Order: sequence, then C-alpha cells, then structure tokens
Amino acid sequence: MKHMMMGTALAGLMLLATPALAQMPSAAITAAVADAGRPEADKSVDSLRKPAETVAFSGMKAGDKVAELAPGAGYFTRIFAKVVGTNGKIYAYAPARPGAPPATPVAANVTPVAGAFADFAVAEPVDMVWTSRNYHDFQNAAGMDMVAFNRKVFAALKPGGTYIILDHAAAADAPENVTSTLHRSKEATVRGQVEAAGFRFVASSDAVRHPADDRSKRVQEQDVRGQTDQYLLKFQKPN
Repeated sequence: MKHMMMGTALAGLMLLATPALAQMPSAAITAAVADAGRPEADKSVDSLRKPAETVAFSGMKAGDKVAELAPGAGYFTRIFAKVVGTNGKIYAYAPARPGAPPATPVAANVTPVAGAFADFAVAEPVDMVWTSRNYHDFQNAAGMDMVAFNRKVFAALKPGGTYIILDHAAAADAPENVTSTLHRSKEATVRGQVEAAGFRFVASSDAVRHPADDRSKRVQEQDVRGQTDQYLLKFQKPN
C-alpha cells in the first residue's frame, strides 16, 4: 500500500511537470492564419512563430475580449481580430511615443490604448491578456515592480480569465540582468512573479521551443534572430 501511495504521488508530480498537450487549432484560428490579407512579412515567419499552435494553446475563441500588451507591428493582433470576430474586442495596449501620430487600428474590432505599462488598465474586464516577446522589457523598465505590474493584469481580467506570456528563454542559471544583456527572461522567475500576484499556473507549451538555441546569445544576433528558444505559459485568475 505504501509503495502504491508513493507511486500515485510520483505520478501526480510528473503530471504537474508535464507541458500541456498540443491543442488542435480551431477552424477560426486556421482561417485567421491563412487569411490572404495578412502582410507577407508576417506570413514569412509563421513557420518559426507557430501562430496557429500558440493561439490554440491560449484557448482564444469567438466573442472574447483580449488585451494585447505591446502588440508591436500587429503580427498577432491581426490574427486575434479574426479569431474573436465581430462580437469580440482587442485592446492593443502600448506606450505613447512622443510626437508620433495616434495608432491606426488594424481592424474594426481593435482599439489602440496608449499608456505606461506600470499603469496598465483597459476599459472593461477582459477574457485574456496576452504578451509576446515583451516580458523581459517590462522587467527592464525603470522602477518596475513586476508583482505590482502583474496585479494590474490580474485586475484587468474577468474571474477565470487567462494570462498568456511568451518570451525569449534565458538559461535557468543566468544572472538576473539577462533581461537587459541578452533580452531574455528566466521562466522560473517569471512564473514566480506572476503567481505572487495571485494567478494560478495552468500549463506550458513547447510550440515555440527551439532546442538548437543554447540561450547564450542576444536575441538580435543574426544567427539566432527569429529562432530563439521561447517559452509559452498560461495562467488563470481564479474564479
């Protein structure tokens, strides 16, 4: 009996440590990625960025309201807009650039929101907050308290809402300043900061793992640019 109980406990620990199984992209996700209107520059990197697999992992669906933190040039924004559909909403949150014209929405259901990351908030509770390849930048921001920042994300979500973080992976034993030296973040550190804000860890995905990257180079270096090892984490705000 004792051995059976130990075996059961060990199996449970292994289950907790196992990444989530790959989820099949829905028809809406597949159609959004295949959309002919997407820029060629976006489509040319799909084989590396795995948009269908990553969005499927997130659980995003029609009618969802999503806040995208630091959307950049809109690579994921265009896909999200198609996935959530006309009954959904995307809030594209990014800092205002002095002297720059207001951001132009990439779709009718996308609303640009300008503000400092430390002050993150959106007009209504959302189903999901998503950020891709940005978490290390948040950690680098002067005076940023990451637990306080993640509490802002927590406050923006509906009960049961999802927080998705995708970023360039640093080695587990890298120094804390790896966020600025290599522009990578340590998965364990990120998970600790998010859980400290009240989130429950749900799962991870290997969709954008690139084992050939030894995580020792700056992400902008030519031989690793676009092919960095990346982690993908899902957290949930408890109901």
